[in-house]
Amino acid sequence: MIDFTKIDYLKDGNERQKRAFEVLTKYKVFEKLSNFSPILAGTIPIGIDIDGSDLDIICEVDLRFEEVFLDEIMFSKLVTVENRATVENIILNDEKCIVINFMLEEFPIEIFGQNKPATQQNAYLHMIAEHKILQEQGDDFKQKIIELKKKGFKTEPAFGMLLNLENPYEDLLKF
Repeated sequence: MIDFTKIDYLKDGNERQKRAFEVLTKYKVFEKLSNFSPILAGTIPIGIDIDGSDLDIICEVDLRFEEVFLDEIMFSKLVTVENRATVENIILNDEKCIVINFMLEEFPIEIFGQNKPATQQNAYLHMIAEHKILQEQGDDFKQKIIELKKKGFKTEPAFGMLLNLENPYEDLLKF
């Protein structure tokens, strides 16, 4: 089983995973976010990404995160005028969240923070369920997911369509 709480597994992955590891390591993203228990989630870790897929990094944050992030962690070196960051404060399932987007080389980066452990956030739980399903269903299923994503489907609805899930965002949490 892959330990998705660390990014070392990317070194032995496909070309895009190896490249993601290089970029994240070069810019020391996980080191800079280490106080926030970062985890790379989404499609790249489980190999169902398509062109334009971003590196989704989920973090456990508190109210100081935006200030610390903006002032100290990233903006001092990573985010330049060319790859400006956008910062959104949103409410998701009655919880305050922060979403920060910017570019690092060819990768769109999205950092998503909630005031709960990253391993308890839906993005992580969905990824673990999707990984398990991909392992069980095999390569044909994986290719069908990728094709649906290329047609514009988000990941969870693509899984929902192929698995006949009524509410894929909720139902994937049950796997």
